[in-house]
Formats: sequence, structure tokens, C-alpha cells
Amino acid sequence: MAEHNLLGNKGEMLASRYLLDKGFAVLHYNWRSGHKEIDLIARERDTLVFVEVKSRRNEQYGDAADAVTEEKIRRLLTAAESYVMRYRVDSPVRFDIVTVIGEHEPYKIEHIRDAFYPNW
Repeated sequence: MAEHNLLGNKGEMLASRYLLDKGFAVLHYNWRSGHKEIDLIARERDTLVFVEVKSRRNEQYGDAADAVTEEKIRRLLTAAESYVMRYRVDSPVRFDIVTVIGEHEPYKIEHIRDAFYPNW
């Protein structure tokens, strides 16, 4: 597996552990709808949360959250809409970003709630 994939997998694991520690229930990891993927799907109280995880070795090239482009957001929204329809979700939904910076502890983890909004 490519080194960047290993970093991404580790970041997703650390992000899920972070969310669990904050009281979230993680429902799905790497949920797919066709070629589109949602890194984590979680529940915080009555809200379903779709989470995009961005991992970086360092902050040399800027804020990791900036890597969530308009195209990536469109793909996430399409996948999330598929999830909502498939599971007949009738609770509020939210889109968050979790960034994980570093290759070793201590990692810098940032959680951005309501990072973007659906246009449904």
C-alpha cells in the first residue's frame, strides 16, 4: 500500500478514536456509494454526521482542511444523499471535517463542525 494511503488510514483511525472520545457513535467507516466515499459516518445525539478526514505529515503546505475542494464537497454531498435515501434518515444531518497532522504522537487533531452545508 502506498505511503500516503497508510497515512490516510491512520488518520481515519485517529479521527474515529477522537470522535468516540467526544461521545460520538461511529456507524460506518469508508462508506461507499459507487465511486464516492464518505470517510466516517457518525451520530452525535440525534444528528447524523458525515465526516471528511484529512491527514497530513505536517502543515508545510497549508491547512489540511483547505484540501476539501468544491469538487470533493460535491462528491460528499452526492454520497451523503444516497446514504440518507438508502437508510431513510429523517434526523438532522451535519458535515464535519477532522484534520490530523503528524506522523507520530502527539498528533494535532482539529474538528471543524458544520464545515459545509448541503444544498438539498
